[in-house]
Order: sequence, then structure tokens, then C-alpha cells
Amino acid sequence: MFLVLSRLKTEVHSHCQEQNITDLRQLTPDQLEKIVIKDSIHFPIYNTMENQRETKESKVFNDPIHGHIELHPLLVKIIDTPQFQRLRNIKQLGGGYFVFPGASHNRFEHSIGVGHLAGELAKTLKLKQPELDISERDVLCVEIAGLCHDLGHGPFSHLFDGMFNPEADPEHKDWKHEDASLEMFDHLVVANSLAQEMERYGLILPPDLTFIKEMIKPLKIDDAEWPYEGRDENKSFLYEIVSNKQNGIDVDKFDYFARDCHHLGIRNNFDHQRFIMFARVCDVNGRKHICSRDKEIENLYDIFHTRLSIHRRACKHKIKMAVEMMIKDALLLADKDPYIQIEISNGNGTSKKVPLSKAKDKMEAYMKLTDQVIERILNSSSDSLKEAREILHRVMTRDLYRCVGQARKKEEPKMSGEMRESLNKMVKGILEGGEGEFEVIVVPLDSEKEDISKAFFYRKDNPNKAIPIAEPEVKKKHKQEKLEMRESLKKLVKDIPEGGEDEFVIIVVPLDSEKEDNDPVSQAFFYRKDNPNKKIPITKSEESGQRITKRERGETSAGELEKEYKKKKLEEMKKDLKDKLSKRFREDKFEVINVTLDYGMEDNDPISKAFFYRKDKPDKAIPISKSKVSKLLPEHFSDEILRVYWKNHEGLQEKERKNKEKEIKKFFKTQCKDYGFETQNAEEDGDNDS
Repeated sequence: MFLVLSRLKTEVHSHCQEQNITDLRQLTPDQLEKIVIKDSIHFPIYNTMENQRETKESKVFNDPIHGHIELHPLLVKIIDTPQFQRLRNIKQLGGGYFVFPGASHNRFEHSIGVGHLAGELAKTLKLKQPELDISERDVLCVEIAGLCHDLGHGPFSHLFDGMFNPEADPEHKDWKHEDASLEMFDHLVVANSLAQEMERYGLILPPDLTFIKEMIKPLKIDDAEWPYEGRDENKSFLYEIVSNKQNGIDVDKFDYFARDCHHLGIRNNFDHQRFIMFARVCDVNGRKHICSRDKEIENLYDIFHTRLSIHRRACKHKIKMAVEMMIKDALLLADKDPYIQIEISNGNGTSKKVPLSKAKDKMEAYMKLTDQVIERILNSSSDSLKEAREILHRVMTRDLYRCVGQARKKEEPKMSGEMRESLNKMVKGILEGGEGEFEVIVVPLDSEKEDISKAFFYRKDNPNKAIPIAEPEVKKKHKQEKLEMRESLKKLVKDIPEGGEDEFVIIVVPLDSEKEDNDPVSQAFFYRKDNPNKKIPITKSEESGQRITKRERGETSAGELEKEYKKKKLEEMKKDLKDKLSKRFREDKFEVINVTLDYGMEDNDPISKAFFYRKDKPDKAIPISKSKVSKLLPEHFSDEILRVYWKNHEGLQEKERKNKEKEIKKFFKTQCKDYGFETQNAEEDGDNDS
């Protein structure tokens, strides 16, 4: 080792003289790579430099989750800005602090943790695989992206973009905090004159700024053409470190799993340090991805089980959501109140006030919008804020909205791979001479069970006399039509679900998006049950004048079409249920919500998009199917829960309230049968006061 260090000293001293470097701490790994020495010596050099990199500008943070962590001086400068310090006043778990006394942590410490882990993963890959050509610039950009990925969160985190914004600003209901993170990052750099500092630490602007923002809000690209400008395709794996849109395995989750579990008192079974240790970049169909050892696959399922556990027990907790609903209602009432509106400069010596819902469009205003807004409402004396103030007072005195109904979505029959393949073959035969590839989706139509036997009719010769259609005749005809359709389809596929009560629409969606005028929705086809072999195009008249979704030309896949269809039907069902509740209980106010519990990739197995490598072939990426892992792994990856909250029960006596609540629950249970949901029993419903 002494000989190695002596040689190192000679090589480094010579290089420093050539480059006019007077301080060894200024020597970066990129410069070190120019020194001709073996990799076996290169690694300890790099490790030594990393361990001794601390300067007067860098800082060591004592984090309760990751221990003592040292951050690059540029990251410290970003932390010491008003835009980043704002995150101290935004709770990580939103209204969760009103339910879990330990959940007092904020976006500030989470962001520092993500910045640290992003750097750790990037450095590990750099050390283990020097052929990846990961530069010090790359590492620093990844650290900054991790640090700044949550700059755009509003009051109470996801409450603002998930609950408040869609109602307060319906024209921009799809706005997400990631959009504001990009704008806030730009604002932070300009307002604090950090561009020059970034260049001083080796970043190249504007390409590196673009790269950082692309990592904060990456795209789900799959096999599409390379869409990014910050880095070339040969560094595609860097886009999977902070926010991984391919399979959801990223350092953002690593930190919030560990941090949230720590503060909630929930056990975290996932070891992110082990993941980082075994991470390796391999080529997958011409593009580089971060892969794990094959033996780690069951540990990766722990990632998503932990996520599900946190969401089920905390994020989607019944009482926590009641609190957030009340905060949301208070913010909606205070949105445009002059006392609460945020004052910003016009730039000409004058100022103007911005509503809470519009603050996200002006970073000067958004900077001033944190959890503290509810304190301003509570402590106000304005008559115009009386109703909002009363709602927040109810939160503080624990007079919360009550969950009076909870039901789970019934399991729907799924189309097997064999059935899908059979239908695809059927489509190719029906679409004579058609070009392009097609995908088939089957959508159950059991969400609208209309009973025609309860409708009345009149005859031409006696138009003033109402007559019902005989129920046996209706049922017989309906049953016969279903049998005819099922028999027709059986000739084409062998595994149509037997004995089911659902009817299906088969939608065939062309996947060829390269044609200039190709709109996949307009080129989809229906097959009617009385003639399943005849293709029928979807027309506007059959869609009540509107398409299922408005997408850019050529960007609607079959999966997206199915997702939009189900989302639309769910929203219609929620509105219908709320209308029925309001009509039945005229003096009461209700809110109907759906809660989705999943593994982070909707109803898909996230590990199906992950890749692995074997010990004897560390450079070859391989997929591993769930069937080869364990029979104990989950079969389903999402669960849909319907909840009804009763808002205005505060004036009732205890006995009167309980009787009313019992009546509402009974009505809810009756309605759920028509919507394809199953209500939970009393024990599962739990206590509203927990």
C-alpha cells in the first residue's frame, strides 16, 4: 500500500503542476482520469478524495434516517435559499400529523435525504462500472435533481394538487406539483444568482439545467425515440435514479419509505442500502437500465409492499382523509378572500393580490404559500372567513367529517393472455387487408344495470294507458340475447368467462401511430352482440358527442383508452351516488371519494418492468417472471375503495347522530349493489373517532 501511495503522490503532483492546481481538494475524478494509472489504484484514490472532500463551504448533516451525510457545497447553497427553506413548513404526510403524533416531518428533510441517496447511487455506479463514463458533472446534476424534486409542493403536500386544485381551478385540474417544481427551480436559480456558482463548480449551462429538470419530471418513454436533451441515450439510466417512470424503483421512494415509517412507527422491511450495493447498469434492447441481482427479486417486492402499507395505514387513513377534506373545504372558502390572498409586486412599485388557487402560476406568490395558511385563517377576525374558520375550528376540536360508508370494488373477470391472443387473431381476420398492429381490450358494462322491466310503455291504439312489459318475457329475451352473443364469441375464443353476469364491449384499437391522420379513438371498432363478426366504427353520435378522452393525435394506446373509460365511469358513479344521497337526505352534505391502493403502477406488477442480472453474467439483463419467484406473491396489484363522508352532523345530539348515521349507511349499502361495490362489515368500518 505504501508503494501505491508513493506512486499516487508522484502522479498527482506531476499532473497538478501541468494543470496549475495548487489545492489537491480541487482535483476532481474527471481530472484524475487523465492520470494514466490502473483502475485498481484509481478506486482508492477516488474514495480517499470523496472522504476528504469537505471544505469550508460544504456541510455535514446529522440525519435521523441516514446518519451523518456530507453534501456538496453547491447543494448547501441551494438549501440556503428562501425557495428551499419554504419546505420546512410543508408537512410530508399532509393531514397525517392530525392522526399520527409522530408524523411531524416536512418536505425539507425528505428532500435532503433524496439528494443524498441520489448521489450515493450515482457514485456507486460510477465506481463499479467506469465504462459507463459517469462524470462528476453527472453526479452533481443527479444530486441537485434529488434535492429539488419536491420544490413545487403546496400546503399539506398532496392535499394541494390532489384535492384542492381540481376544485379550485378545474381548467387546470391535471396540474401536479412536479410542474411547480420545475418553475420553482428556475425561480430559485435566477432569484439567488446561482448560475455563476453552478458554472464555478463545473456545470455547463444551459444543458445541465435542462438535464436536472428532465430528471425532476421525467417521461415514461418505454421503446419510444429518445426524448431528452440534457443527456444522450447512452446515459439513459441516470433518468431512473430520482424518479423512475419505468418501474417506480427510485431513491425518492427509498427515502420516504424509511422516513415515513420511522415517524409513523411502522416497520420498514426494505433495505435501500442493499439495493444500492447490488445495483448495476445493463443493456436492455439497446438502452441502458439500472438492474438488480436475480436473487434480490423478492426484496424488490418488499418495496411495493411497504408502499402499500404506508398508503393503507397512513396516507389513505379514513380519519386523515377526513381532516384533509376539511382543510380543503376551508381553503376553497378562503381562496379569493382579500385577507388571505397573497400580495406580490407588479414590478413598477405597485402590488396586486393573487388567490390561493392562482399562486401556483406566480412563483413569487407560491413561495409564500405553505401549511401556515390555515393559521392565518384560524387567527383572522374577518366576517368573510367565518365559515372557513369554523371548519378549521372543528378540526382543532376533533369534530371531524364522519365516514358513513366504505365499499370495495368487486373483482372483475380479466381477459387471459390466451384470450387476448385469440381475439387479436380474430381481428386480423375480420379487418380484411388492414395494415398495422392492433390491441384488443374488453370492458365490462356492469356498472349501469338498468331494469327495463320497471319501465312502462303505451300502445299505438291506446296512447294514454301505461302498460308494463311482462317480466318473464323481458328476462327470457335478455337471456337469449346474452347466450347468442356468448356462443358467437365462443367460436372465436375458447375461454370466455363462464357463468358471469357481465356483458362486454370488445374494443379494437390500432397501434400504428405513425400515420399523420391516425386518431386511435376514431379508428377503434365496436362489435355488437347481435352481430359480433361485423366491425362498427365509433362515431361521435355513439359517444354522446364527445370522445372518451382528448389526446394528441396518435398518442392514445389501448391501455390508456381502457383507463380513461373506467375513470369516466367511476366519476359518473360518484356523482350519481352523491346526487342520490343529497336527494334522500336533503338537509345533509356529503362528499364521495374513491381511494386507490396499489403498488405504484396502477393494476400492473411493477417488477414486470424491472430487469436483473446473474452473478456469472453481470452485464446481461434478464427479466424474471413472477411465476418463477414464489406462489405467495400477490395476484392483484390495486384495490379500489369507495367512501362517503358526512359533513354537517355537528348540530345533532349523540343519539340522533347515531340513528342518522345508521340510516345513511343502510342507504349506501343498498346503492353499492348497483355500482358493483361490496360494503364492509361493521368491524371493518372501524371507529370514526380513531
